[in-house]
Amino acid sequence: MSDKQKLLVVEDETTLRETLMYNLKREGYEVIGTGDGSEALELAREQKFDLIVLDVMLPSLDGLSIVRILRKEQRTPIVLLTARSGEVDRIMGLETGADDYIVKPFSLGEFLARVRAVLRRAAPEVSAKLEAGDLSLDLIGRKAYRGGEELRLSHKEFDLLAALIKNTGTALSRDRLLQEVWGYDFPGDTRTVDVHIRWLREKIEKDAAEPKHIVTVRGVGYRFE
Repeated sequence: MSDKQKLLVVEDETTLRETLMYNLKREGYEVIGTGDGSEALELAREQKFDLIVLDVMLPSLDGLSIVRILRKEQRTPIVLLTARSGEVDRIMGLETGADDYIVKPFSLGEFLARVRAVLRRAAPEVSAKLEAGDLSLDLIGRKAYRGGEELRLSHKEFDLLAALIKNTGTALSRDRLLQEVWGYDFPGDTRTVDVHIRWLREKIEKDAAEPKHIVTVRGVGYRFE
């Protein structure tokens, strides 16, 4: 059984739908898409999704109607996409029960950041500690240990290790790590991730040249084992 978060993308503009789906898959999500409102409602009822990305203007059944129906049946987070930027439209979308509202046109970076933010808000409370083999992280005290011995990690090294461990077994792109650890507005590039991965390997791996915990996934990024 897959431990990936499962998303439904409902957008009748084929190019936009395929672009969003492609990039969400690159971020490690399982993604299903449709351009029809009635089919979207059927999928949402038949399958369990962690989040639904929903265009407002759809054939057969519009997005706001879908939100109203689903809110009587489930609490799956919903992000609305719309070309309407008026305040009344936004208020109507949110009061209908949507969790966020993105106005077209939008940047891919903003879209992915919003999706992650909604998923974080919807996530159940997690333990204050993370453990993986001989590694353990105290998320409140911000301390990391290997075999009971405290590691001297910088602020970003700690956050990077926490992000990797939380997604154990999942390949994370450099862009996703850059945005999660450094923030959406950080004016850096993916080489920042590579440098910090190298430093982190030197502190947590028995042999940094042959890493067993932080594995490079060619063409994608890194995976924690």
